[in-house]
Amino acid sequence: MKKLHLLLLSVLSGIIFTVGWPVNGFPGFLFTAFIPLLIIEDHILVNRNVYSRYSVFFYTYPAFLIWNIATTWWIWNSTPAAVAAWTLNALLMSIVLNVFHLSRRYLFQTRKGGYFLLVFFWIAFEYLHLNWSITWPWLNLGNGFATYYQWIQWYEYTGTFGGTFWILTLNILIYKVIKQFMLRESNKHQFILNSSLVLLLLIIPIGWSYYIYYSYSETERPLNVVLVQPNLDPYTEQYTTPPLEVVDINFNLAESLLDSTTTLIACPESTLQDNIWEGRIDQSVSLNKLKQLVKQHSHLNIIVGASTYKRYFDENNLPKTVRYHEKGEFYYDNFNTAYLIDNTDSIQQHHKSKLTPGVEYMPQWGFLGKIAIDLGGSIGSLGTDKVQKPFTINDSVLVAPIICYESVFGEYCTRFVKKGAEAFCLITNDGWWGATPGYKQHLTFSSLRAIEMRRSIARSANTGTSAFINQRGDIQQPTEYWVPDVIKQSVNLNSEITFYVKFGNYLGRISAFISILFILLTIVFKLKNKKQLNTNI
Repeated sequence: MKKLHLLLLSVLSGIIFTVGWPVNGFPGFLFTAFIPLLIIEDHILVNRNVYSRYSVFFYTYPAFLIWNIATTWWIWNSTPAAVAAWTLNALLMSIVLNVFHLSRRYLFQTRKGGYFLLVFFWIAFEYLHLNWSITWPWLNLGNGFATYYQWIQWYEYTGTFGGTFWILTLNILIYKVIKQFMLRESNKHQFILNSSLVLLLLIIPIGWSYYIYYSYSETERPLNVVLVQPNLDPYTEQYTTPPLEVVDINFNLAESLLDSTTTLIACPESTLQDNIWEGRIDQSVSLNKLKQLVKQHSHLNIIVGASTYKRYFDENNLPKTVRYHEKGEFYYDNFNTAYLIDNTDSIQQHHKSKLTPGVEYMPQWGFLGKIAIDLGGSIGSLGTDKVQKPFTINDSVLVAPIICYESVFGEYCTRFVKKGAEAFCLITNDGWWGATPGYKQHLTFSSLRAIEMRRSIARSANTGTSAFINQRGDIQQPTEYWVPDVIKQSVNLNSEITFYVKFGNYLGRISAFISILFILLTIVFKLKNKKQLNTNI
């Protein structure tokens, strides 16, 4: 096989990943997307005297770069950091394949062994992507079933890593079946066995999932919610329109559906833009107006997004995200905040804690912490909360506030459920990306969170799509893109704890442990082989 053929296989893999990805793709393709890469790795392993031990990285990189660019090209509409997201993510993916290759090269005597390592290495990589500072888990494989959520109702037991395990295992088995058929590498019984495993691993998870989907029944515990979609252009209107006018736009929409049964109104991310300082929230004209509106409707609660600031009077132990106010000569933080406003004297708040890389967060690596772009008045990294807790509505109902990018993180969302959250309120602003697959992908990821935790989700988007998502992941009453709208529905509360909520990303932790173990073994055997070679010489 020529080197050109290896590159063509890599390109083919990138295309298969792309046509398998939501929202326009069919996830069945993901079960074969790794096969061209496995062919590349196997060829390099067999011809290790011709190729360097790092060749797998270079020949798989085109596949991952194509996949990243073709499915997340829309990031460019909001930040030039898109280039870093594409190139770095593809680089990390190729490193995983190369580490897999090195482990096979040094730990296994035959080319038939070690394929199971790819499953653990890849899940460990995805687990890292959910937890380190430059997190970008958008293309974690388990997300690929977001529009075919009827296939993965069992995510309530595994989370998205169950989907990743499913995809990788089937890729490996299908590849083995193809090799056995094409190269006659095994007897008839082995071929039949592996073929049967492929069919069973396709049929059983999907069949079980459909059984769960159609047998699942929500307990009737309604919370009446109104969702507002003001549709203010984030580039030209949202941050230039007078703050009180923005409040009026949102509440005028809400009033058209507001009645005595309405308990909660949700307005989108960054609705309030009047420079709210958290120590002096009584000076915010927007919050005061919302307080007055709530007094007119004693039964009403409002969840709304805001940009807020916090001044630090104690200069000891300042957070890494702190900024210095040159004119006032003090330190402060900037937050992306969700508020709950009700008829009590207090206002509950939540700070967004999973920040969007390149927009709300930049690693503190020298100059990088200073080059995050300005979206809505903040430059640099935003502050976060150390603890996540749900909002309390009417002294009895607990609702988790989720802001935009936070909805991509399953285990992060379970923190609210473990503290009693019975439903989720997601506020977002997806208009940065324009009319692209980005806002649609973000919407469908909410179905995964609903299934994992069996919680209803009320989703208010400034632009993009507002909707209700039930506990089976069904998207209900989706609004049209770039159209002002308001929708109303009763969502059911749920206090039951799923297996995934209880144990979180246990598949990721197990895979990380196994990966570290085998990487260390690979290093030991590599050094051992080198020592033996030097001795023989």
